[in-house]
Amino acid sequence: MLSIVKSTALHGLDGQVIRVEVDVSNGLPGFDIVGLPDAAVREARDRVRTAIKNSGYEFPIKKITVNLAPADIKKEGPVYDLPIAIGILAATEQINQANCQEYIFLGELSLDGSVRRIDGTLTHIMVARDNYFKKAVVPGDNAAEAALTDGVEIYPVISLCELVQFLCLEKEIEPYRVDINAILNNDSCYYPDLKDVRGQLAARRALEIAASGGHNLLLLGSPGSGKTMLARRLPGILPDLTIDEAIEVTKIYSLSGLLKPEQPMISTRPFRSPHHTASTVSITGGGRFPRPGEISLAQHGILFMDELPEFRKDALESLRQPLEDGIITISRVNAAVTYPAQFMFVGAMNPCPCGFYGDPVKECTCTPFQIQRYIHRISGPLLDRIDIQIEVPRVNYEELSGQIRGESSAEVKKRVEAARLIQNERFKKNNNNTGQISCNAMMQPADVRVYCKLSREANSLMKTAFQQLNLNARSHDKILKLARTIADLDDKEKIEAQHLAEAIQYRNLDRRI
Repeated sequence: MLSIVKSTALHGLDGQVIRVEVDVSNGLPGFDIVGLPDAAVREARDRVRTAIKNSGYEFPIKKITVNLAPADIKKEGPVYDLPIAIGILAATEQINQANCQEYIFLGELSLDGSVRRIDGTLTHIMVARDNYFKKAVVPGDNAAEAALTDGVEIYPVISLCELVQFLCLEKEIEPYRVDINAILNNDSCYYPDLKDVRGQLAARRALEIAASGGHNLLLLGSPGSGKTMLARRLPGILPDLTIDEAIEVTKIYSLSGLLKPEQPMISTRPFRSPHHTASTVSITGGGRFPRPGEISLAQHGILFMDELPEFRKDALESLRQPLEDGIITISRVNAAVTYPAQFMFVGAMNPCPCGFYGDPVKECTCTPFQIQRYIHRISGPLLDRIDIQIEVPRVNYEELSGQIRGESSAEVKKRVEAARLIQNERFKKNNNNTGQISCNAMMQPADVRVYCKLSREANSLMKTAFQQLNLNARSHDKILKLARTIADLDDKEKIEAQHLAEAIQYRNLDRRI
């Protein structure tokens, strides 16, 4: 007898519905799975057989053929254990097949019949919703994550036996629901406070501007000057995630297997800080069947790379296209997948190999050639894509031991949110073919011409800076975007000379690197 149940397959953050076709017929006993299954799917034969027996149901001693259609799409992972088991039970009439037709089934089976959590549940459910399915059966540990999707009723199960009783109408399972707003408003995540930073007024100002406009940032200074301390406090002054942003980030973390049962949704902006020995694949994503890397895991958050020149050159150069386009496409023989990559890039580096070039207290021991070779590990094209380049000087004793503390993250965040609100209102009128713009850093050249109007004095200053600093077109637009953010913080409609002057001084490292 033939039975058909439905599941889903993923291709990056997209996917499609899979028909799990199970045929049980007379013949030599066997259990075959076809339809481009990977090793984990092929091993489902032993898991499903043992789980059905240990759950108290009959496993047929017949020829069993399972086809995962369409057959030209690679099937990965143990997500098909549960639909295959349900298909076998329906084909042997232990379950009424008509009761299975409106559900999407997802889940891995243990040998005792319990249902284990899987990766990528949120994306699977969104695929089901996009294909007009209204009901889905998922592992109990994935229920909260799956319920984030509107329009699909989520039925959590903890065992195969419980699911069979439900499909045989012998047991009720209530659809699982979550309060998304309550999760987003959870303040349990604590970011280090900016008030802990002593001195560093210029660097604090740079952080505020970067957060207000979504600009990339490079911190350069001697060891112990506070570069890492400043960077780790940047998430605390960024605006809170919106619901759409939180769900998009959660999809990526779910696909990567980084969600915890007690954390069904990523409700705070990610802060990713890979070690400088990280490989290029771990930064960009990849593998035989491409998975997200640090670039995508930092979506709507911050990618912080400490000791920037120590990273592999190919890893650094791989940042150039994502920083420009906001997406990253990973091409392999088996697949080509596009992941989102809209993040703030923050780098930190020393001015020389020993770290003390230009330090007023400790003498540098590096030769000019060593300094130049070290600095030039950061290529010009990559530096072009970093809006703010700020030196972080050594903190003196009076600042360090004084009782005066700087503004808290909460106070700075209010100004950042006010500036972002101005930008949101401005770009609501835009929404053109360049796509949705949420902050100044995302403006395209056409948008810069429209929204970055200069006063007469500012225009004269821009011309002088362009000629004296040998700026290119990209640097020119970066300065204008940065000046637009500074003007927004000052609540000014037009960019004045003082706004532009401050933006230009954040590019002064171009002459040195």
